[in-house]
Amino acid sequence: MLAYIVRRLLLIIPTLFGILLVNFLIIQAAPGGPVEQTIANLEGFEGATSRISGSAQGEVASGSTYRGAQGLDPEIIEEIKRMYGFDKPAHERFWLMIKGYMTFDFGDSFFRDASVIDLILEKMPVSISLGLWTTLLTYLISIPLGIRKAITHGSAFDVWTSSLIIVGYAIPGFLLAILLIVVFAGGSYFDWFPLRGLTSNNWEDLDAWGKFKDYMWHLILPITAMVIGSFATLTMLTKNCFLDEIGKQYVTTARAKGLAEHRVLYGHVFRNAMLLIIAGFPSALISVFFTGALLIEVIFSLDGLGLLGFEAAINRDYPVMFGTLYIFTLLGLVVKLIGDIAYTLVDPRIDFESREG
Repeated sequence: MLAYIVRRLLLIIPTLFGILLVNFLIIQAAPGGPVEQTIANLEGFEGATSRISGSAQGEVASGSTYRGAQGLDPEIIEEIKRMYGFDKPAHERFWLMIKGYMTFDFGDSFFRDASVIDLILEKMPVSISLGLWTTLLTYLISIPLGIRKAITHGSAFDVWTSSLIIVGYAIPGFLLAILLIVVFAGGSYFDWFPLRGLTSNNWEDLDAWGKFKDYMWHLILPITAMVIGSFATLTMLTKNCFLDEIGKQYVTTARAKGLAEHRVLYGHVFRNAMLLIIAGFPSALISVFFTGALLIEVIFSLDGLGLLGFEAAINRDYPVMFGTLYIFTLLGLVVKLIGDIAYTLVDPRIDFESREG
């Protein structure tokens, strides 16, 4: 198993390189980069030249390849390109980016007065909080509920819980978030929960227990909005996996041998039924951490990595875009490896090394 883990860790390097290369090539073909945005600002707003020293607007830049460059001196265009590093050819810019990423040096944001790594570290607590608690609660609720529904398939409990699950799944998370704000966060009825931020203003003055309560107080509504819609799929997947396994011959044989029902379910069925659920864990975790929480972050004024990546894409802030992409991809590959290791913990019969051989 150790040799397999080492090979998978080494495979992360070319995978990251390939993903960054493909996205870099796509970005080169996409219109409206940071140079064009700066040119548009220069054309449309007075005082936008503050970042460009020693230049002034002049005549039409007839040789410029940038739309909207009319009315600007060609020297200004070249200075803008140098400011963003676009005076170098694409392959050289990509190589410099890769060299920096080897040491986790993501450069500085084009439009924020901060380095990319500082921005990521600043937003990370919000994304970790939302992703960790949402994933934990989703699995703690969905797996036991799915097992119970499989055991009592067709009963009143199964029917009623299925109805509630369908209703929860049908309500988009952002609409539920708005409803929770209207009802519980001072909208129209109750003012029980805060509306913005991860902590209160007096956070530093609280003791350890007070800080934990304040932290959870701020997270109750956004986590509720995320969990209600996310646990439906996992619950039904767990139920169907258990139903499929319960109907197999080895379960009938185990019961015929006189094994207790609890032993049959959790000693035999659970191990096989959980494999499909574990297979989807990495993608579900990364989705909740970074992409699924975007609207929730906006609605509850939680400034996390999802919002950071979205704003960077809109503003063509390439260092932030590629920095967050690098972090997302690296975490996704590592979590995928952890999921494979979890396979062997759930079912020791799985041997990845023999399969590769």
